[in-house]
Amino acid sequence: MLKLSKRLQTIAEFVSYGSRVADIGSDHALLPVYLIQSKRVPSAIAGELNPGPFEAARKQAADAGLTSKLQVRRGDGLSVLQPGEADTITIAGMGGSLMSGILEEGYLAGKLEGVKELVLQPNVGEEFVRSWLLKRSWWLAEETILEEDDKIYEVLHAFKYEESEVLKRNAEVYDASFLTLPIHQDMGAAILEKMGPHLLREPKEVFFKKWRFELDKLGKIVTQMSQSDLEQAELKKKQFREEMSVIEEVLQCLQTGKPSSK
Repeated sequence: MLKLSKRLQTIAEFVSYGSRVADIGSDHALLPVYLIQSKRVPSAIAGELNPGPFEAARKQAADAGLTSKLQVRRGDGLSVLQPGEADTITIAGMGGSLMSGILEEGYLAGKLEGVKELVLQPNVGEEFVRSWLLKRSWWLAEETILEEDDKIYEVLHAFKYEESEVLKRNAEVYDASFLTLPIHQDMGAAILEKMGPHLLREPKEVFFKKWRFELDKLGKIVTQMSQSDLEQAELKKKQFREEMSVIEEVLQCLQTGKPSSK
C-alpha cells in the first residue's frame, strides 16, 4: 500500500467511507490510489489537466493494478466529471482563488450534482474557499491545520444538506461571539472566514505560527510601501496596518486561553 505524506494522509482521513471519489488536479493520483487500496472507497476518478502528471497518474493506477476501479481522465477542473458520478470531491495543492473558481465553474455546469462532500486543501487564500462554501450553501463541518516540510497547510471539510439546514449550521459556525473582542458580528464573521472558524475555536501552536508569519510578511510590505510617496501606496499601507491590528488583537484574545499542542 502507498504511504502518503502527512498532508495527503490528513485529506484521506476526511473522506467518508464508501463514497465514490473524484480527485481534481490529482497529479500522480497518489490520493485516489491510497483510498482504494485502504478500502476506504470502492472507486475513484482522477482528473488532471497537464500531460506529464496525467501520464504519471495513469502509470500509478496501472502499477497498482487498479485500472478497473480508478479512472484517470484528462481535463480542466470539474469538466472531467459527469453529474452524479461522484459523492466526494477532493481538491488539493493549489491557491484558494483558483480552487474556488474551479468549484464555481463546476457548479454552474451542473458538475456538483449529487456531490455531498468536499475535502479541500488550498495552499493559500483559504478565505476564498470559505467564502465560496458560504455562497453556495455548503456546511463547513471541520477544518484542520498542519505543518510539513516547513510549510503550513489547512484542510477544509464541507457537506451538502438542505439549504435551510446549511444556513442554520453555518450561522452557528460563523458566530464570532466566542471571540471576546469589541467587534460587530459582520466583522467577526469576516475574521472567522479569513482565519478559520474551527481553527480559531481550537487554536493549535501551528495556527499561531502561521499568523505570526503572516504578520511578519505584512510588516515587511508596509515597510517597503513607506518608501513610496504615491497616494495609492499610502491607502494600501493603511489597509495593511488595519489588517495587522485585527490579527494581533485576535491572537492576543486567543492566547488568554490555553492553545492546544500540535
